[in-house]
Amino acid sequence: MAAAARMRSYRWNMNQSSVGGGKWMSEIETPFRPREKLLEKQKFYQSIHKHTYLKGPYDKLTSVAIPAALAASCLFLIGRGIYNMSHGIGKKE
Repeated sequence: MAAAARMRSYRWNMNQSSVGGGKWMSEIETPFRPREKLLEKQKFYQSIHKHTYLKGPYDKLTSVAIPAALAASCLFLIGRGIYNMSHGIGKKE
């Protein structure tokens, strides 16, 4: 019985010491987005059976296309450098 009384006292003290003199955060500020929209997005992302980093609309571009383009350009420049070195193109006398 004493433990329950201490718990009620603790909860009451937490409510009184929180921001705004005992008001909960939901009473103080409004959320950035409506809760319905948040739940809708959450259900959408949880229903997709892909890797986490490929779930968004532009994630394929940032996670696959850009690194592939960088790798391709690096391989092209390395290949061109090797070709130029082997044929003596661009050599200073």
